[in-house]
Amino acid sequence: MPRMLDVSDDVRAEIGDEEAELLLAGDNAPGSYDCTSCRTPGNSETERTSTVLFVGEETAVLAFAHATCIPSQVVAVSEEQLQGAVASITGDSPAPGAGTPQSVPGGQAVLGITSGLVLIGGELHPALVVEPTAPIARPGSTGPGDDFLPLLIEQGFHPITDTTALPSPLEGWSVLLAAGQLHAVLQPGAAPGAPQVAWWQAHQALSVTEGWRAAVNKTQRVLIYAAPVGSIGQQPREDLLRDALDKAAAAGQLVAASMPLAGT
Repeated sequence: MPRMLDVSDDVRAEIGDEEAELLLAGDNAPGSYDCTSCRTPGNSETERTSTVLFVGEETAVLAFAHATCIPSQVVAVSEEQLQGAVASITGDSPAPGAGTPQSVPGGQAVLGITSGLVLIGGELHPALVVEPTAPIARPGSTGPGDDFLPLLIEQGFHPITDTTALPSPLEGWSVLLAAGQLHAVLQPGAAPGAPQVAWWQAHQALSVTEGWRAAVNKTQRVLIYAAPVGSIGQQPREDLLRDALDKAAAAGQLVAASMPLAGT
């Protein structure tokens, strides 16, 4: 039976016209599926469905999602990221708690990420709070200083002193959520037109709450807050996390940006 699939030009270019037509005809596409974004059931025979192609160095994985959740697109990810996504989709990977650390390129420090909901203007927004476990020096620097915030400001993050305002969008950055779990924060590639690369990448897929997924499915954007080591800490409740963000902002120790979802 023909499928109500959206196959973008980018996806078609990657998989070829023949494979695309087989998908649309229903030969190689599932009827029912779990949306890789919201993790609720979908059916490509009765509702518009997006094809999302994750492409690594050696592997490519085609996933399906409600067209109302995300558009059809190609997402370039690292091979490690892709294997992690496959494991989480097939249920072979355990789900770690919030704050899974990831080494910063160069091995200078480790970034911890905590997910939470932030109330702004009477609406709940999905947020990720990033804090290193140690000071981050500028590449090539031999001094003991902490350049974490200046480096992010140079990338387009904005200092904030008031957490009641929405952070500004950051062009070229996005958040990769696959199978309802957090996999990476992506930044622009080094060259113009190059695929995005991981700025932060989970060792294992990071679980987020159903409330967080519901909020991100509604807004299609994630707020990223970043602060130097020791500014936020691991807060057990979202009200305490908000208090810590407020204090960091008041002290001039907080930068932020908003960015869309990549892939799912």
